[in-house]
Amino acid sequence: MLPHQIELLSPARDADIGIEAVNHGADAIYIGGPSFGARTSADNRVQDIARVVRHAHRFGSRVYVTMNTILRDDELEGARKLAWQLYDAGADALIIQDMGLLEIDLPPIQLHASTQTDIRTPEKARFLQDAGLSKLVLARELTLRQIAAIRDVLDAERCQIEFFIHGALCVAYSGQCYVSHAHTGRSANRGECSQACRLPYEVKDSQGRIVAHDKHVLSMKDNNQSDNLRELIDAGARSFKIEGRYKDMGYVKNITAHYRVLFDQILEERAELARASSGRCTFGFTPGPDQNFNREFTDYFVQGRQEDIGAFDTPKNPGRPIGWVTQVGPHFVELETDDPATVVHNGDGLCYLDLHKELVGLQINRAEPAGRPGRWRVFPKDAIEGLRHLKRGTVVNRNRDMDWVRALEKKSADRRIGVWMRLDETAEGLTLTVTDEDGHCAAATLPGALEPAKDAALAEARLREGLARLGETVFAPIEISLQLSQPWFVPASLINPLRRDAIAALEAARASAWQRLPRATPVEPPVSYPEDTLTYLANVFNHKARDFYARHGVKVIASAYESHEEEGEVSLMITKHCVRFSLSLCPKQAKGVTGVQGTIRAEPMSITHGNEKLTLRFDCKPCEMHVVGRIKPAVMQALPASPVKFYRTRPPIAA
Repeated sequence: MLPHQIELLSPARDADIGIEAVNHGADAIYIGGPSFGARTSADNRVQDIARVVRHAHRFGSRVYVTMNTILRDDELEGARKLAWQLYDAGADALIIQDMGLLEIDLPPIQLHASTQTDIRTPEKARFLQDAGLSKLVLARELTLRQIAAIRDVLDAERCQIEFFIHGALCVAYSGQCYVSHAHTGRSANRGECSQACRLPYEVKDSQGRIVAHDKHVLSMKDNNQSDNLRELIDAGARSFKIEGRYKDMGYVKNITAHYRVLFDQILEERAELARASSGRCTFGFTPGPDQNFNREFTDYFVQGRQEDIGAFDTPKNPGRPIGWVTQVGPHFVELETDDPATVVHNGDGLCYLDLHKELVGLQINRAEPAGRPGRWRVFPKDAIEGLRHLKRGTVVNRNRDMDWVRALEKKSADRRIGVWMRLDETAEGLTLTVTDEDGHCAAATLPGALEPAKDAALAEARLREGLARLGETVFAPIEISLQLSQPWFVPASLINPLRRDAIAALEAARASAWQRLPRATPVEPPVSYPEDTLTYLANVFNHKARDFYARHGVKVIASAYESHEEEGEVSLMITKHCVRFSLSLCPKQAKGVTGVQGTIRAEPMSITHGNEKLTLRFDCKPCEMHVVGRIKPAVMQALPASPVKFYRTRPPIAA
């Protein structure tokens, strides 16, 4: 039985970041093309994607391109042409949300279901597998038991499970948030989210009493599944995804390296698992998630509902404690660090919480030692008067370490594929055979008469040294074997081209052996969708998507929210996060508590930011919260460029 391949999947805002993700251990990367990629500021030319593909494929790593916006009818032809261009550029798969793409002439490229397809049930997962999707990005809110239930209905040879293990968390079920479009006309399902979830809100109960003021009650901490990787593997996940197509180079290098180290440890323990690509990485730094921007961490719902998943005080990066203020001067601040060995650098970013629990930033222009070890005098970029409530005893965090930043601006990783090298003596001269860790083999020959060595030991040492010089390649020697009848003198001027020719032949052998991922064949006749009615929540925005669902047995199909047919109040966000639970006002929490049981009910609440007011309704059976509101008149009047309208009621049955 072949081992299960474990894939570490990293984000890439651009080609250079994608290349470094591969260098730092990614088995695959995902990147946006020039359009339709659900991240409006992370587009890339097809030529740049081809450049990433060439580099990734040298290591057997894959490149997946996001085409996961919902599409208007007038965009389908452009999406079709782009899909073919990406296929010709060597992309390994497309990540899609819009099922209309399955109804047009796509190239024979593998298709993956984006997290925006909102996969939470075994029934939907099985349907998407049978419809021709080869990898499913499950909802982030699932527990280990729910992931395992989905695994149990899938055919592992046809379809794999992908799961997010790190990065920013969208509070809504992905693909099920319309707040941005309702308020601004910017659709999250088309890559233009305005991030209303990161705003501060005033929360009131059903009687109008304020229960939270100026709290970011829809803002989640960042996802970190470092401690759950083994259990996720056991539950059936095979591809492990890092969020962050807006993130910078340092983030991608560090987080990719962090999980590469963790997965390599697991692969060493478990013979039934294998890497999905080739080569081993060495790093010039010690990876650590705390070093990058984060809102503190949570493992969300993987181990069940947790109380402390929200970043309610601030959506900013609070950093890590570094010390406290000992003196505030007219132009400087003196600090005492928790660890006397800590060094504060010019350009570091510090921060602290003011009396209102708001995070205040303090960027350092200049830092200098102030007497004994652990004491520093820092000169902020901004005036001291603007640093609210900063006083002696204030605890200070560091949320940007310039020493760390500079280290990751340089070359910080080396990825090498192991090779066995054997030098054989033949009747014509010498033959160098190289075999890589994947079993690919190539050879090069050096013809001509051989000259006996005067110093046998020195000749052998120089011969091995010359063969081992693979520094400019992606290979590293595992073992060098000399099959010679006697010590020969072979000058470097002959060994170097022999080695280069053999390695070039090995690269060519690896390239010729490369195989595209197969496109899955949909089940025929088409399987039925789990439901026969679709609301706006299905995000059907074009007639090809409508045709897809109709072909799979759906009888009633509403158009997407972005088509502006939902004029009244609707659920603008559906989320597993519950404000009542986070504020200890959940009826389930009160159950069994003397004097409290029965006094707390899941009555609606409201949240307000400025002039924006939304209603929170609680569906306790599935333990979900709905954020309810209506589309703004100004947005409603701005009709979509390509309006769509489907039948809203069940059509009559033909006689």
